[in-house]
Amino acid sequence: MSAPTPETAESSDGARASLEALRTEIAKAVVGQDSTVTGLVVALLCRGHVLLEGVPGVAKTLLVRALAASLELDTKRVQFTPDLMPSDVTGSLVYDARTTEFSFQPGPVFTNLLLADEINRTPPKTQSSLLEAMEERQVTVDGTPRLLPDPFLVAATQNPVEYEGTYPLPEAQLDRFLLKLTVSLPSRDDEINVLARHAEGFNPRDLRAAGLRPVATPADLEAARTAVAGISVSTEIAGYVVDICRATRDSPSLTLGVSPRGATALLSTARAWAWLTGRDYVIPDDVKALALPTLRHRIQLRPEAEMEGVTADSVITAILAHVPVPR
Repeated sequence: MSAPTPETAESSDGARASLEALRTEIAKAVVGQDSTVTGLVVALLCRGHVLLEGVPGVAKTLLVRALAASLELDTKRVQFTPDLMPSDVTGSLVYDARTTEFSFQPGPVFTNLLLADEINRTPPKTQSSLLEAMEERQVTVDGTPRLLPDPFLVAATQNPVEYEGTYPLPEAQLDRFLLKLTVSLPSRDDEINVLARHAEGFNPRDLRAAGLRPVATPADLEAARTAVAGISVSTEIAGYVVDICRATRDSPSLTLGVSPRGATALLSTARAWAWLTGRDYVIPDDVKALALPTLRHRIQLRPEAEMEGVTADSVITAILAHVPVPR
């Protein structure tokens, strides 16, 4: 691999500084979710999608809107319900009586950041309408493929505690999400901070008034993606990623382990994390840092393991503790 030119290195450093500023900017609207913000940035760098899991009221929607405002990106939100149709997401052909022709009316998927709210509340037919968009970056209506904007990220939310009337995402669709991020409840101090902001007049629907300004641009994001593509990976690190994923397939607690696609995803997110931390090569700690969010939704627990209190995170954590780390 050729050494980066001074101009390339300067562009990479500038893009990194801009993306690092996102955390500070988004904190003007969202308190105590730094790890989730970082996960969303990693997904943008890897051209991936994110599943956000958290109880109602932990600012999942606000988080995506704040990210879009800080990056000068367009965002749209779809509330998934049992009666939502695929065309409500992708768009449809509309007849124009004046021209006696059909014209395409784009759906909300034609945006940069799509918030798919409570995706597990809509039937599989509508869930699957996102599959082509997520994987192919296009939708096909009446046989005509239509490209989506770039960048394009789906941030889908689901409630982890209320399953009545829901349609669990099948493994094939779960595997299309690069990361599964857990949006946790804030600490006591953070929650006091949230209340203080609202008492001072903070309006989550008016981010401009909250002081949010664009601190990075799509050009910065593209420069960052180019830099991430140049991050080197040694044979030992590639072997470490493979060993972790193969260990999930042999775990007695699991009925489904991580596929080769999951191994590729882990390597991709580790490279993005290495770049964000200022290195041009991947180390084992990069792999460990992204293992949980990248793999937790790609494994399936045995029923008896669930009854004993085993979780996906605990299985992956145990595997990370036992797989030999390259030196």
